[in-house]
Amino acid sequence: MPETPTTAPAAEPRTGAADREFTVAERTQFQLVLRRFLQHRLAVGSLVVLALLVLLAYVGGALWVYDVGEFTPDKSDAPSLAHPFGTDAAGKDQFAQVLRGTQISLQIAVLVALFSTLVGTVWGAVAGYFGGLTDTIMMRVSDLVLTLPLLAVAAMLAHNFGGTWWLISLVIAGLYWAYVSRVARGVVLSLREKEYIEAARALGASDARIIFRHLVPNALGAIIVNATVLVALAILLETALSYLGFGSRPPDTSLGTLVSEAQTALTTRPWLFYFPGLFIILIALTINFIGDGLRDALDPQQTKVRS
Repeated sequence: MPETPTTAPAAEPRTGAADREFTVAERTQFQLVLRRFLQHRLAVGSLVVLALLVLLAYVGGALWVYDVGEFTPDKSDAPSLAHPFGTDAAGKDQFAQVLRGTQISLQIAVLVALFSTLVGTVWGAVAGYFGGLTDTIMMRVSDLVLTLPLLAVAAMLAHNFGGTWWLISLVIAGLYWAYVSRVARGVVLSLREKEYIEAARALGASDARIIFRHLVPNALGAIIVNATVLVALAILLETALSYLGFGSRPPDTSLGTLVSEAQTALTTRPWLFYFPGLFIILIALTINFIGDGLRDALDPQQTKVRS
């Protein structure tokens, strides 16, 4: 009887290095932006310093032994353990004053950035989307605001309508929104002819939906970077207004007000001038470096999602 041919067992697949499969985890746009920002060491360090300043101003101010309006028997004392930033001629603790001034200056800067960004983004997006006569008229208004002498107009408005920190914020924001509008308009002009905008129009989307649902979100990168710059500019302009006597008025105070009040004591009690000035410099520099990091992280040439 003939033998039945036997089939050779199938060879097991080799699992060498060449046959291994590798998977790359998908990264979202936010993860890519965060990773690029964290690679910017100066921006990350500035963010840490700014966070510490904010914590010191709000948490430290609440826990500090002296109140901002409290008078002590130590008058015109130099910096010491009891008074780290010294005291003024009335016996007020300068450390408490600087912490309160930092709070007010940060509140002014944030409100200016929010209001200017909101108004400027809507104004520029509408102008860039509709174009034509609408764009011409709206941008001429923005150009008119941009041609105004910033410090002089701000001083005049602050003198007539200022006094409290939020009124000062509205005065400054009313002069800075035009900068944001130019940025928003430029980005929207480059986006409005994209395929997804044409598709939205073909599907019957309203102009408002196209602007606020499709154009503005895709322009946020440049707008956010511009908003960080506005924070630093607002603090510097408020400082200039306070130095000229048009800033926050008692009982409110700010870093600019403290610098203005200490200019006459620069030679006799320099700590009254240098400490608020140092805080102004630190806040302005850290915000500028954070803005640089955000600009690099939101670079439109590096926005592809890796998978």
